[in-house]
Amino acid sequence: MDNSALIDKTAAFVRQTLENAEGGHDWWHINRVWNNAKLIARAEQADPFIVELATLLHDIADSKFHNGDEEIGPKMAGDFLNSINIDEETIQHVQQIIRHISFKSSFDEASFHSIELDIVQDADRLDALGAIGIARAFNYGGFKGREIYNPEIKPNPNLTKAEYKNSTAPSINHFYEKLLLLKDKMNTATGKKLAEQRHNFMLSYLEQFYSEC
Repeated sequence: MDNSALIDKTAAFVRQTLENAEGGHDWWHINRVWNNAKLIARAEQADPFIVELATLLHDIADSKFHNGDEEIGPKMAGDFLNSINIDEETIQHVQQIIRHISFKSSFDEASFHSIELDIVQDADRLDALGAIGIARAFNYGGFKGREIYNPEIKPNPNLTKAEYKNSTAPSINHFYEKLLLLKDKMNTATGKKLAEQRHNFMLSYLEQFYSEC
């Protein structure tokens, strides 16, 4: 089976697996990140096969929906890739990308790096910015039963990893505790350029939000 067919098979597996996923982490999130990753990868010297596999599988089992288990995603991805006879080196690279892609991983000292991780991470972060990022933030907040906004609960942009993972703060706080921090964490030139416009859109949105309040 050639790489294109393997990518198609992976996409079909992911779409089926995430059929009933929360709206901000469903197949359409994956599809947007996939498109972002392919766009960014055009300007980088990277392995496109690893980029696409890792992008498709990066949220196959997000830890926040599995009692904080940060190994369930890499394991599910590895099991699937083994089932379609992907070589072990590629599987391990994809698993490492999944382990290190998330925002919460940025709280720890980097123990793995590759240009493929940079690309997939930027592509995923772009989907947390702009109009899509705003929609996802409020969708997830509603899913978790959180307040939209409470002026008595101030945002803390200096959360520890444990505080971030256990936060139950209003959705507006998430802008200051994650979303508005992402622009300066982008890895690639293309990612940085795309993030700038989406970041500015969120600032405009917040200005409008507060004026209505």
